[in-house]
Amino acid sequence: MMTLQQLQSQLLALSVDEKAQAINLLVASLSDRWPGIKKTSGVMGGDACVRQTRIPVWLLVSLRDQGATEAYLLEDYPDLTATDLANAWLYADTHVDEIAAAIQRQAAA
Repeated sequence: MMTLQQLQSQLLALSVDEKAQAINLLVASLSDRWPGIKKTSGVMGGDACVRQTRIPVWLLVSLRDQGATEAYLLEDYPDLTATDLANAWLYADTHVDEIAAAIQRQAAA
């Protein structure tokens, strides 16, 4: 695990845009509010979904793991945008255990 002191020099070396992205990531993590991702009880089992769709993040991750490209996903799911995918990947990267469990649940169903 990296300490804040170890991370400090790397943070200071980031560009202004990267620093803004890092701040947004930290705020989202602290508040557990992820842009473009929503959990609604009773919708898709309460799994995290993209915006106001019924497209769960775990499905997109599973498809990507099976070799689907972003271009394919955007074509196959016309309601999605590149920003939606970026939000889904960020959520998945910060909720690895949750996404893995959802994929396993679906595989067992």
